[in-house]
Amino acid sequence: MEVFSSVQGEGPYVGTSTLFVRLGGCDLRCAWCDSPHTWRPAPHARFETGRGSGTFRERPNPVALEDVLAAAEALDVAAHRFVSLTGGEPLLQPTAVAALAQGLRARGPRILLETHGLAVDALAEVVAHVDVVSMDWKLASDVRRASDPAGSRAAPFHAAHARFLAVARRAPEVVVKLVVTPASEDAELEEAWRRVAEVDPGIPVVLQPVTPCGDVKASVGVERLLALAARAESGLRDVRIIPQTHVQIGAL
Repeated sequence: MEVFSSVQGEGPYVGTSTLFVRLGGCDLRCAWCDSPHTWRPAPHARFETGRGSGTFRERPNPVALEDVLAAAEALDVAAHRFVSLTGGEPLLQPTAVAALAQGLRARGPRILLETHGLAVDALAEVVAHVDVVSMDWKLASDVRRASDPAGSRAAPFHAAHARFLAVARRAPEVVVKLVVTPASEDAELEEAWRRVAEVDPGIPVVLQPVTPCGDVKASVGVERLLALAARAESGLRDVRIIPQTHVQIGAL
């Protein structure tokens, strides 16, 4: 969908220089999604014309791997600390992700994969080429599968996430992100961090207060976040509260 230069807006590497390669298509529908335009493949991809310029040129899809690598080179990819392969859900295209990761990693930056954390088999195809797996742990209170009827509640994702996390640990780093909204239920949050602890209690877990967007109109208070973090720390060694920052500074 797009290639552009910015800074990481969330998670433990917030603020670091990052080249974003965004792929289209997603099989989930998150109530708070800030990029619903990525849910379906786009007829055109857009490439930023200069690092930090905010101006773009378009190319018709599908885009060849060589064109994506050339667009990254034009943005001085080697000067970035990370390349973020994001979406949508990039693991719906594992062959493309593996090729992009190898080609971009060879140019110097570390590869950070941003994923909804459900495509276990696809992750197994690409994890050897990734430096950081940043996986969401989706909560059924705010997330449904695209194939579910509108308004229905999804079955819990915990078991699938746990299987995904076990594969993600093959990467040098893995981090789990939980978006906390007013609808998030204590029981599903507790189940999530219990499952993480069963895999490895040292895995960093980020509690991210939702940025109101889409169907979510309010965030959560600091008192609730602090209470949740304290409870999570009873079983996990690295719990962090990190809000999104790119919306605050107006970055892409």
